[in-house]
Amino acid sequence: MERIRVMLVDDHALFRKGVASLLAACPDIEVVGEADTGAEALPKVADLMPDLILMDIQMPGMDGLEATRRIVAEHPYVKIVMLTVAEEDRSLFEAIKAGAQGYLLKKIEPDEFLAMVRGVSRGDAPISRSMASKILGEFGRRVQRPQAEDPAAKITPREREVLQLLTQGNTNKEIANALCVSENTVKNHLKNILAKLHLQNRVQAVAFALREGIVPEETRSP
Repeated sequence: MERIRVMLVDDHALFRKGVASLLAACPDIEVVGEADTGAEALPKVADLMPDLILMDIQMPGMDGLEATRRIVAEHPYVKIVMLTVAEEDRSLFEAIKAGAQGYLLKKIEPDEFLAMVRGVSRGDAPISRSMASKILGEFGRRVQRPQAEDPAAKITPREREVLQLLTQGNTNKEIANALCVSENTVKNHLKNILAKLHLQNRVQAVAFALREGIVPEETRSP
């Protein structure tokens, strides 16, 4: 069985060790390393080659946002999920811009946390329904709509359906069940969507779909 290689980056040792112990109890997950600052994490990523990094957003010196930007630039294959004590609009938006695959609150229940870790390794992204409106608000204030062409015109009807289900917080498996297709088919649709729209991950795809009006108002999550 191939295990998910996880690296933890958090300056609170007690929290970090607690998460490490939780993950170590799972036979399909391996904690390959830890760091207590963003600066310490950078060289370790190159040495350890983790599949997933759980990154604290607030750390002294180089914070999680800056560390994420640098890691994504050098190791784009690595999936990074930000950990935070509060769902702040500005931090959420900056994390998405930096290339983070998800954004989790530290108060999350252990079972849900483990499900999220496994989901990220399959290509899912930890994004709650409440995050969608916050992402929309930030993108609406900060990102201007392109004038040359309508990006929504590139999206096929089936891809619109995928985006609609994505904005409702569904995982790849749930989208596949809803559309009566395989998970691999859903992954391929998502790859096509990201390539067409020049986006980095599914969180950005949700933001784009909401901002551009690709997803009808009545189908959006509250």
